[in-house]
Amino acid sequence: MISIPWKVELSKSRWQTIVIFSLAFWLSGSLILDLVIMPSLYVSGMINSSGFAIAGNLIFSAFNRVELLCAALGMTGILVLSSSPTDSGKGSRIAILLSFILLAIALICTYTLTPQMTALGVDLNLFESVTEVPSEMNLLHGSYFGLEAIKLAVGATLIGWCYRHQAV
Repeated sequence: MISIPWKVELSKSRWQTIVIFSLAFWLSGSLILDLVIMPSLYVSGMINSSGFAIAGNLIFSAFNRVELLCAALGMTGILVLSSSPTDSGKGSRIAILLSFILLAIALICTYTLTPQMTALGVDLNLFESVTEVPSEMNLLHGSYFGLEAIKLAVGATLIGWCYRHQAV
């Protein structure tokens, strides 16, 4: 039998720090992407170029993977913080549900919205110019920004929950 001479245990305060930092990093990255990067690309005229769909796919695919990692870290941390017998109340169950909602939003953005937007935006005919955005793209943009608003509200709620439930 092999004996491990050290014990690895993360305290609840460390998990609280992990959850707060991962959610804050994720939400701030979303705000920078949505309020700085994409509008600057739009103002510079890159949206009208033929390679924008591919560039957008690269940007969002990379960010979506970071989103999945942050959502998984946040959900794991919330599960750990909610696991103590003293925190088995209604607030802990709501926090767990909210963390699952964040993970679902990250999965929807990664595996549904980004591929569909890329598929609609790719110009397959090099000899014809695209004059207008397809109506389906506007629907997908609306869905994306709706999910972003929900993500920001839920993420801020979970950060507040972590602050209110200080680990002893």
